[in-house]
Amino acid sequence: MTKRSLRSTAATPRRRSCCGRRASTTSGQSLGEARRCPRRAPTSSPSSRRACSSIRLTDWLALCREAVVDVRRVLVELPTRADREPVVGQGEGGDETTAIDQAAERAVLARFDGVEDVTFVSEEIGRLGDGSVHVVIDPIDGSLNAKRGIGFFSLSVAVASGPTMGDVGFGFVHDFGTEEEWTATRGQGAFLNGHALEGDGPKDRIEILSFEATRTASVAEKAAAVVDLAYRLRIMGSLALSLCHLAAGRVDAVCSLKPARSVDIAAAQLLVRERGLSIDLFEDPPFDVAPLDVEGRSRVVAAGTPELCQQLAAALSA
Repeated sequence: MTKRSLRSTAATPRRRSCCGRRASTTSGQSLGEARRCPRRAPTSSPSSRRACSSIRLTDWLALCREAVVDVRRVLVELPTRADREPVVGQGEGGDETTAIDQAAERAVLARFDGVEDVTFVSEEIGRLGDGSVHVVIDPIDGSLNAKRGIGFFSLSVAVASGPTMGDVGFGFVHDFGTEEEWTATRGQGAFLNGHALEGDGPKDRIEILSFEATRTASVAEKAAAVVDLAYRLRIMGSLALSLCHLAAGRVDAVCSLKPARSVDIAAAQLLVRERGLSIDLFEDPPFDVAPLDVEGRSRVVAAGTPELCQQLAAALSA
């Protein structure tokens, strides 16, 4: 692939406690246009020291959309459960690698080949390259759904100026079931299909709580712990998409019942934070310094306020 020219954009966070951020009304879709980092008041946030660090990037939105086409082609080439679910190895993240996981990852990495100064972090290969820009990829988030033909799985891509969660400046999540496109640019806001996410967010009291990364035993153990916090549960099967739904106010909180990895949340957490909501890796804080790798270090909680995050974390820890 011909090497692409790399441009820089500035990432400007707006800090809220428990890793929440307030959204900007400025569109973040024109990623090829360089922007100057504005002056901001001092903050104690770990990521604030890098507020003006440039993310050297090509037109990531266009590149991610091309990767969606590539993954869609893989889905056509592997149409059935028998095609998709054979185990072909073990990923660096520790999970079994299935045929659909491997084929999707190869397609996305091939699409990104030729971008300069990049370190790739992906679920199956782990870490590849030694560039200053970190590109965190989950080619199929919700792979069990994808293998079984359930239309709730996604491609997740995050682009960061450094090796930690606080460095993420662009997030992209594509839902292959609804064909919805979720994007966020740090300091520019969160978007659904190119339109700014505005209006109603999650409710102040949890009507719908999304459990993710679940087995039956985990649900049985933890459901009772949240009876006084949440009225209803949903178990949808893609942590990235559940966080996107939180950003849109479709659910009121999200909990992962096993340690989440950066590849699962790096893109979607930016939508949550750009909406001014809260997200926390409560077993391994602070959130901003979480490494962009494939190791699971902490369960994740996300909700409309830091207080709700704290209540959920306490319930899960009981």
